[in-house]
Amino acid sequence: MRLIKVLSFTFFFSSAVFAQSKNTGISVAKMQEIYEEVKTPYKYGLVMVPQDEQHKMDCPTVFREGKYWYMTYLIYSGRGYETWLSKSKDLLNWENMGRLMSFGDAGKWDDNQKAGYNALTSMKWGGNYKLGKFDGKYWMSYFGGKEKGYETEPLSIGMAYTDKQPWVVHEWTRMPEPVLSALDKDVRWWENRHKLFKSSVIEDKKKLTGHRFVMYYNAVGDSLENNKKTRWYERIGMAVSDDMQHWKRFKTEPVVHQPVGITGDGVIQKIKDTWVMFYFGAFWQDRKGGFNRFAASKDLVNWTDWTGDNLIESSEPYDELYAHKSFVIKHKGIVYHFYCAVNKKDQRGIAVATSKDLGKSNVGFVTPASK
Repeated sequence: MRLIKVLSFTFFFSSAVFAQSKNTGISVAKMQEIYEEVKTPYKYGLVMVPQDEQHKMDCPTVFREGKYWYMTYLIYSGRGYETWLSKSKDLLNWENMGRLMSFGDAGKWDDNQKAGYNALTSMKWGGNYKLGKFDGKYWMSYFGGKEKGYETEPLSIGMAYTDKQPWVVHEWTRMPEPVLSALDKDVRWWENRHKLFKSSVIEDKKKLTGHRFVMYYNAVGDSLENNKKTRWYERIGMAVSDDMQHWKRFKTEPVVHQPVGITGDGVIQKIKDTWVMFYFGAFWQDRKGGFNRFAASKDLVNWTDWTGDNLIESSEPYDELYAHKSFVIKHKGIVYHFYCAVNKKDQRGIAVATSKDLGKSNVGFVTPASK
């Protein structure tokens, strides 16, 4: 979803706050089993890159229809974010198709930021990964904003929909107002900095939360610890809905977070009877850079955090600055972990790592022009 800028933090934390973020609902043995199932030690490399230095790609979401795979992703242009679509036959070779949510509509709340993520994707591990419908429509959540530039506040979460085929390029219809905003009366303490970011919307058919639809989203908030205010924390929380249009926050506290830095961009898969949230971390106390991890849950509410090795971390020239922001699927026995790769020149593209050695990509970033 987002570009990470290196920030200077002074971190203060209490062991009590950190302990509350560590739920113990999943056994150590089960967490290890999940890790062994989802790990992808073979980096295939970049599969999507911008055509120039000015544009940056981010935040893949993958789904399937017929013989093709499709990926929605973001492009940041300097003005803001737009949402694009690409397709592939084999999950390794991708073709740009065009925009789904683009700049325009002067005077609207989301004029210059439209960062979208497909909703209601099939979450069955190793399943068909088709998009689901509700009320005769396909849905997409997105964060939007009226200001130009890099994540300029305020940023809020909106909903878009279409009754056309979502694998065909066309502009999606956006609801006229945000569904979640930092100005809402029920805004939580951990999202008070007017920046709500990536959202993932799933269908909870068993209504474990008491509602049909669940949204996981991350936001920026202050934290007051040891009597000193720290800024630029990001944490993952929840909202719920029964109609995809009206959302309300669920729980006062975030459901996945760390005592310092960023925890964000959660996406959900269900492996047997366990829900798995793939997410990224950055600027943690004990880990450098940006990296991908996971948490697990039996009820979609209480999450146990994996404490072992990162699933994805920087190791190659194309991801030497950050390797973060997950979308993970399993197809024909092979796990594909798509992520945003950032090199030290801040060039950003989409890469993939796999559970089986599939060779190496011949895709690379454009060579920076000499100055």
